[in-house]
Amino acid sequence: MSSVDRPEGVDLSQEPKQPDKSLGQLFSEMTSDLSTLMRKEVELAKVETKEEVSRAGKAGGMLGAGGFAGYMALLFLSFALAWLLDEVMHVALAFLIVGLVYAIAAAVLIVTGRTKLQQVNPVPEQTVETLKEDVQWAKAQKN
Repeated sequence: MSSVDRPEGVDLSQEPKQPDKSLGQLFSEMTSDLSTLMRKEVELAKVETKEEVSRAGKAGGMLGAGGFAGYMALLFLSFALAWLLDEVMHVALAFLIVGLVYAIAAAVLIVTGRTKLQQVNPVPEQTVETLKEDVQWAKAQKN
């Protein structure tokens, strides 16, 4: 229908966006589009979650390795250094000094690992954002 054939007072916004398609075809297309959209959102969430789990695993590995390395260093080097310091001071004081030095080293490793672990974001931000956009798109399609 051309604009000349249209009666006065007809609101163009009330006409269908695709007048040549039936309601069933439009509904089928919308269902297909929503299905594709949801599959893409799930795929995106999987990718984002996998990246964050990988980062969390690396940070956890650093914490574990730092703790174990700190323990081993504290154990073996403290004995060696304490025996060395035993030549110039009392044995108990030598072991105390060595223990404090290696405790500080272990604390630095643990704090570094914990800081990296706090940087991990378990929420798939990009997926959340696109889901919000999808809701707005669905509302626009409804109108």
